[in-house]
Amino acid sequence: MKTVLVLLFLLMGSPTVPLTFADSAVAPGGKLEKLAGGFAFTEGPTCDKAGNVFFVDQPNNRILEWTTDGKISTFMQPSGHANGMMFDANGNLIACADEHNELWSIAPDKKVTVLVKNYQGKYLNGPNDVWIAPNGAMYITDPFYLRPWWDHDRMALTNQEVFYLSPDGKNLVRVTDDLKKPNGITGTPDGKTLFVADIQANQTWRYDIRPDGSLTNKALFCAKGSDGMTIDEDGDLYLCGRGVTIFNKTGKQIEHIDVPEPWTANVSFGGKDHQTLFITASKSLYSLQLRVKGANPAK
Repeated sequence: MKTVLVLLFLLMGSPTVPLTFADSAVAPGGKLEKLAGGFAFTEGPTCDKAGNVFFVDQPNNRILEWTTDGKISTFMQPSGHANGMMFDANGNLIACADEHNELWSIAPDKKVTVLVKNYQGKYLNGPNDVWIAPNGAMYITDPFYLRPWWDHDRMALTNQEVFYLSPDGKNLVRVTDDLKKPNGITGTPDGKTLFVADIQANQTWRYDIRPDGSLTNKALFCAKGSDGMTIDEDGDLYLCGRGVTIFNKTGKQIEHIDVPEPWTANVSFGGKDHQTLFITASKSLYSLQLRVKGANPAK
């Protein structure tokens, strides 16, 4: 169990925030660094196999790329108002494109394939975040957040739940039936455990994944919801909202990282060593060097 000694110095007006931790996830001398700002709202960070980080400026309908040499550029615009994203094993960027409530696969040459258009002939509520299992199956959270770019203002579906897309992309199945507003999602690299944050209920749930992709043994992981989330090699979960809160594999809070922004939307491991935490927070992108690696690096 980690013993946490936290000393946070918030330097107003400075792009970096020195952190001093003893026996924490943060690397010795690690600093929360503001990499870029001036966006409308950042979300959806994910990392390719080279360590480059892709994230969205959702209201501005674009996906951006931060390269390992520290450069930021626009990867795609328009982007289907992409939100949560993750790379698959073939190097395609899987994106929750909620302009038309779809799930996209964006090839390296930027060719778009629509993986999911609807469920039983109805719009999804708004695909928000996605986790790809080792076998290629995808789990998608589908909360309803009214978007100014929509031509509708009501949910087409009755509930806000989690969907499973089979590895061959042919079957879309709803795998939960009792959540209020699922948002952040991640899983373990062995493909056996799924974590889902119900942001409205302020709870994060743990499920066992059956061989057919369905979920069982639902259990409360912690009494805290989250926007996005990620997991490290120790099995610790990183939840977002007011900064980043870290819970160990037993669901006990062990650390909190303050971020000087109104809202922290999402997190992802990236960089060449997959040991840097990238944080999308309000109008900015931050990074923080950790002593642990992420659990689900792109292959």
